Amino acid sequence: MFAKLSRLIVTLIFAASALQLCAGARAQQRDYSKESARADIPAWVRGGVVYEIFPRVFSGSGDFAGVTAQLDRLKELGVNILWLMPIHPLGQEKKKGTIGSPYAVRDFYAVNPDYGTAEDLKRLVREAHRRDLRVIIDIVANHTSWDNVMMKTPEFYVRDPRTGKINSPHDWTDVAELNYDNPALRKYMTDMLVHWVREFDLDGFRCDVAAEVPTDFWEQARVELEKVKPDIAMLAESDRPELLVRAFDFDYAWPMHGTLNDVLHGRKPASAFRATWEADAAKYPRGALRMRFSDNHDERRAVARFGEPATLAASALMLTLDGVPMLYNGMEVGDTAESGDPALFERLMIFWPFIKRRPEFPRFYQRMIALRKSNAALREGETIWLRNSDETRAVTFARRAGAEEVVVVINFSSQPFFGTVETAGATSYTDITPDTRESLKPDASPQERAARVRTAGLPAVALDPWGYRIFRRAVR
Repeated sequence: MFAKLSRLIVTLIFAASALQLCAGARAQQRDYSKESARADIPAWVRGGVVYEIFPRVFSGSGDFAGVTAQLDRLKELGVNILWLMPIHPLGQEKKKGTIGSPYAVRDFYAVNPDYGTAEDLKRLVREAHRRDLRVIIDIVANHTSWDNVMMKTPEFYVRDPRTGKINSPHDWTDVAELNYDNPALRKYMTDMLVHWVREFDLDGFRCDVAAEVPTDFWEQARVELEKVKPDIAMLAESDRPELLVRAFDFDYAWPMHGTLNDVLHGRKPASAFRATWEADAAKYPRGALRMRFSDNHDERRAVARFGEPATLAASALMLTLDGVPMLYNGMEVGDTAESGDPALFERLMIFWPFIKRRPEFPRFYQRMIALRKSNAALREGETIWLRNSDETRAVTFARRAGAEEVVVVINFSSQPFFGTVETAGATSYTDITPDTRESLKPDASPQERAARVRTAGLPAVALDPWGYRIFRRAVR
């Protein structure tokens, strides 16, 4: 009898294990490309431009007041979504570097005293809203510093099953991993997110390593956040398609960023951009919104990686491709100060006087963002890749919305491009490429004025090394 019972128990255990394996396999095989992404993405996100701010290095004062003082300049630049990197107190136990990582948070309910007070943050948000700018903050939901106030509840943390010690995710020795199998931890983190929206009138969150946290936590937290602010925005630092079905509005287009590095360093042809875009589209839910970037706080500065002309070519792609473009503070003047590991743990200030050496940079970003704002096709149009006569060097695509079509041509090489673009016989294009050169003086000569006149082009087009042209036509 006992033997039969034992065999039955073993059989049931194997059956349960098989069911779990099948369920896991089905989850892995789920085809998100046949599903739809969130449909109610706020218009200010879909048509927006994100500007990432590291308050520690953004101004001489390195605080909230230093950000507030530059809101008018940021408004003039054209960005509309200000993302503040973590604004919480920094952990000191096991910290890295002299100051420590902003992603090793000591208290999720407090503000970093080096940045100011809670009232200083509220003033920043109020002043931003007065200028029609939105503010989102970084949330590090996967882990905390080792001296976080949550350590008073050890059950909030993941433990190594072999040693029983609290676990550090990956090789991040300055942080401890949170345990989302604990319902009390989930409630703590959800209540914390709601607190920041309710008390500070924030517009959303950029969620650090979002894929490391269970998707269903984000989905449930969003339900609670929308009760406080229905048009909340959620940005995932991830490229996991399932996150855009219900939890997040947009995420990081990491594969495109990797391709950007490969193309500009000569490891891949320019046609790799299209291949990467199509591979992403094949696995993402329909209508998925991606954040496009060439620079961020984790990477070497774009101008250091690519050089000045190529940096603007990279940004021209990010600002005209579908999705939401992002600028990292200092890009608009060609700043080269690092902020990735190990600079993330120190204070390497943005050198704003670079504007004197690179005056074309602020003109480029301001005028390209203005072009994006004034053309619906660039903000919300579909992307149609076009063939050209040398796809190893040039990228060509159209953005189309309603009766408007915009064609973008970018030369990703150090040699001039003289070629053609396949435009299905259409020729009635107007060149709308922003002129980022210094304005002509009133007494400019006829020759100087003639040199500024662009021929319409298309299907034939000529580009300088790392040059770009943008054309528009009405579609009947």
